Formats: sequence, C-alpha cells, structure tokens
Amino acid sequence: MNARRPVVAIALTALLAAAPALAAGDLGKQDPLNVALRMAVEDGKPRFLPEQLTLETGRLYALKVSNATDRPMYFGSQGLADAVYTRKVVALDAAGKVVAEIYGPTRRMEIAAGHTVEWWFLPVRTGRFEDVMSTRSLFDAGMRATIEVQ
Repeated sequence: MNARRPVVAIALTALLAAAPALAAGDLGKQDPLNVALRMAVEDGKPRFLPEQLTLETGRLYALKVSNATDRPMYFGSQGLADAVYTRKVVALDAAGKVVAEIYGPTRRMEIAAGHTVEWWFLPVRTGRFEDVMSTRSLFDAGMRATIEVQ
C-alpha cells in the first residue's frame, strides 16, 4: 500500500497543477464562429439550406438564420435549444443593422421576409437534432434540417 503513495501523490499533483488551465477562460466570451442557415424556396418548395450542419461543443456560434422567402417564416429546434447555452439573439433589419438583442433561453423565432436573426449559442451537449423546422405542415412537406453537435 505504501508503494502506491508516490504514484498517487504524483498523479494528484499533476491534476491539481492542470486544474487552473482547465478552468481558465469564459467560454461565452469567445469570438463567435459564423454559420449560415437560409430559409428559401427551391423548385417551388420551401427548404432549409443547407439541410445539414455539424457543430462542436465548447465553441461559440452565431447561427445566422435568414429568410429568403416572400413571407414570414419560423425557425426552431427543441432538441438544439435544450443542448445549448444561449448568449443572445440579435434581430437585424434588411440592411443588416441591429434592431434588437434578446437575452435568455430561445426555443423558436419568427423571421420576417428578407430579414436575418443571429442566434449566439454555445453547445454544451452532443446530439443529432432532426427536429429543425419552420412549422409542422412545412416539416411534413419536406422543409427540415438536421444539426449535429459533436
């Protein structure tokens, strides 16, 4: 038993020495990685473009959801919303000027035709979220996307 003490002491010392490095930094204060998701009509059918996004935990993202259709559209993903820490949502006018910032958890948003919303979030849990949708009827008609967090 005494032969193990030096090994345990060395391992514990290494772990304690590394602890400040592991705890350093505020993950929410990173510069965001911009990712675009567009709601558009392609071949007469509403679509998310691209239909697949892959993100990583621990990275701050500014997901820019733009509505390139001629009517208001919704965007939401219950699964993704439950797997991220939302830093803020930024509403932009057609010229790209910030008109509002919203803080707190986000589940769903309505985006006016020709406008963009930036959802700043930090994924904290991995998963494959196949519930990205506008409305249930559009989802059933094929307007869907998948966001995977690794």
